[in-house]
Amino acid sequence: MVSALTRKLWRDVWRLGGQALTIALVVASGIASYVSFASAQGSLVFARDAFYLSHRFADVFVHAERAPRALQADLEAIPGVEAAEVRLVVAAMVPLPDMTEPVLAQIVSLPATGRSRLCDVQVRRGSMPEPGHGEEVLVLDSFARIHGIEPGDTVPAVLNGVLRELRVSGTAMSPEYVFAVSAGEPMADEARVGVFWMREDVLAPAFQLEGAFNDALLALNHDASERAVLGNVDRVLEPYGGLGAYARDRQPSHLMLSAELRQLSTFALVAPAIFLGVAVFLVYVVLSRIVNLERPQIATLKALGYSNLVIASHYIELVSIMVLVGTGIGLGLGAYLGGGLTSLYADYFRFPSYGFRVDAEVAIKAVVASAIAAFGGALTAVWSAVRLPPAQAMQAEPPARYERSLVERLGLAALAGASGMMVVRELTRRPVRTVLYTLGIATAVATLVSARFGYDAMDLLFDLEFQTASRDDLLVSFREPLDGAAVDELRHLPGVVGAEQQRAVPVRVRSAQRYRDVGLVGHADGAVLRRLVEHPMRVHEMPPGGLVLTEVLAERLEVEPGDRVTIEVLSGDRRKVEVVVSGISNELFGMQAHARLEEVHELLGEVNVATGAALSVEHGRIEEVEARLKEMPGVGSVLRRDVVLALFKRQTSYLWTTTLVLTLFAATIAVGIVYNSARVALSMRARDLASLRVLGFTRREIATLLLSEIAVYVAAALPLGLWLGRLLTDAVAGATDPELYRMRVDVSDRTYAFAVAVTVATALVSAVLIKRRIDALDLIGVLKTRE
Repeated sequence: MVSALTRKLWRDVWRLGGQALTIALVVASGIASYVSFASAQGSLVFARDAFYLSHRFADVFVHAERAPRALQADLEAIPGVEAAEVRLVVAAMVPLPDMTEPVLAQIVSLPATGRSRLCDVQVRRGSMPEPGHGEEVLVLDSFARIHGIEPGDTVPAVLNGVLRELRVSGTAMSPEYVFAVSAGEPMADEARVGVFWMREDVLAPAFQLEGAFNDALLALNHDASERAVLGNVDRVLEPYGGLGAYARDRQPSHLMLSAELRQLSTFALVAPAIFLGVAVFLVYVVLSRIVNLERPQIATLKALGYSNLVIASHYIELVSIMVLVGTGIGLGLGAYLGGGLTSLYADYFRFPSYGFRVDAEVAIKAVVASAIAAFGGALTAVWSAVRLPPAQAMQAEPPARYERSLVERLGLAALAGASGMMVVRELTRRPVRTVLYTLGIATAVATLVSARFGYDAMDLLFDLEFQTASRDDLLVSFREPLDGAAVDELRHLPGVVGAEQQRAVPVRVRSAQRYRDVGLVGHADGAVLRRLVEHPMRVHEMPPGGLVLTEVLAERLEVEPGDRVTIEVLSGDRRKVEVVVSGISNELFGMQAHARLEEVHELLGEVNVATGAALSVEHGRIEEVEARLKEMPGVGSVLRRDVVLALFKRQTSYLWTTTLVLTLFAATIAVGIVYNSARVALSMRARDLASLRVLGFTRREIATLLLSEIAVYVAAALPLGLWLGRLLTDAVAGATDPELYRMRVDVSDRTYAFAVAVTVATALVSAVLIKRRIDALDLIGVLKTRE
């Protein structure tokens, strides 16, 4: 038999209707955001760790010019090193029919055993190269798929100046190339990142590297000092052109993957905290209103012998129903969104297996957190329901003792007229409620601002890097440094409007014990195609003398303008030069050191050397110029600006998806807070409004009184919410790795307008719904309330 309290429970649920649903949706948004982001992160971490462990991803990486294989024993003897493997990594030009210019690919040697001790490959299709089968290779699976390369095909490649036909024995994945990006590049281009694996006994003779190596991988013991190992590796390989050892956290593929995982962790923390905080507010407001209106019923239940525990349980059950509905929706929606987000990441991070999974721990944390939030909001209201003695609860709530507010004493309220005076008094005489409602709506506004901030960040990055800093049509890289006359030759190609010399060299910038390996970039005077542009859209002119460091690089080295740093050139004669820091640039991508072109030549002890050129091409002649560049033997690669733009938009598509989902969740908060605030205000003032109707006020006039209060809440919340939104974007922007790229907190007017528009629209819809309830107000029923 159904008890009386159970029947009352379901009546209350039905009567609350939209309010209960909005609370459930806010809870669902919190759960869904946490489950989706945390599960996507967990799936990525699981796939990463499994791949790294099974294929023995190295801890330390180092490249050299040429070193004897006997040094492998010296590397293994370094304290803290568990295992070392030496190999060959060489460059090869791969002309493909579907590419306008050859791909500058890497060829990595495979040991005689076929399997590497560290960074082993996993064959996806075909088989490993076999001994005695000539020049067989494995091809990076992502590169092979995008170019339609199958096992058994032949691929042309220029090895050490000789064109050879390489037979593809299979395709493979490697933990080194989970994110197919070249060192120093911020974006992956699977069509251009070609990696081939070839048996060392075949590769070494082609490059006259028998008995030598130029690349090494190290695995460390658990208690090893990473910094000490890096220093010892550099000392061992310095006589052989070592380019500086670096740890796993600076390995390009792992670096990009780690940055995305950190961003997911931030989203999984910030978004649910906001939603569940709003849920606490909504539960408290709605349940307080219910308890206030049901004082006589609570007294009757107590008089009939119901204990405080039973009455408290009744209201907790009411909240539990909202939480259960929200939990069901949130878990289902979170799993769906998390699976979609993981699928988006699968297009960029290549693992052998990717299965999306919602861990029981994630689901339990989401449910427990939402329950704690909801019940936490209910405790104060429930306590007020059970602490009153029956006799006192039978009586109407005593009116509050009011006094003239500061607004009235100053005479400002009178300016609003009689109706305005009523609104002012209602707001000022219940300051706690006014503050809570205003803060609640401000939270919705702030969430909308922070959710849509992703659009602003990507727009800023796009405009600064690809519209202002880089204005060339083609970026040409030479296979090796050439005389500056090569740029003049490009300048005179048919269809080329202008050409600017480029000079870049890898260096280690050191200050005391702190250092970073970066690129030193030379800038020609008067350059217009490639300029150093910093935020906010300001061209940074190269000062005479010294280096300009990116802001993050200066922070990592703890230097300021006027300090001196040591430049260790990681190529050529590997000279070391002490240079003054003449400026700091506020760039958004990566870490670089900049100087005037002539001063870079002077630092390197060279005269007019170029590593590439930026070209401006006549409209409609880019393909013609590309074809000519492909025939030039000194050209290593050609990068089209329109291709880079398309690649940028493609690789940031998951950010747009994430931003859209967060925006929809934030809009849910706005609806929940504004609508519930209006409904609670109507319930609490129903008797006052009915009395005014009896005294002759029209429906429109009493609706204006109530809706004016809501309008004041919204008007006060908008500027506060916009300010809080600006603060919240700091937390979102801080999720990125500043050494890769920086999301500057530069919120656009469009984002502010969007947050205001959604909040105002929500308020207007709520006003229409409340107006309909006011029109249907039962005057007789309401006025029967006991004095």
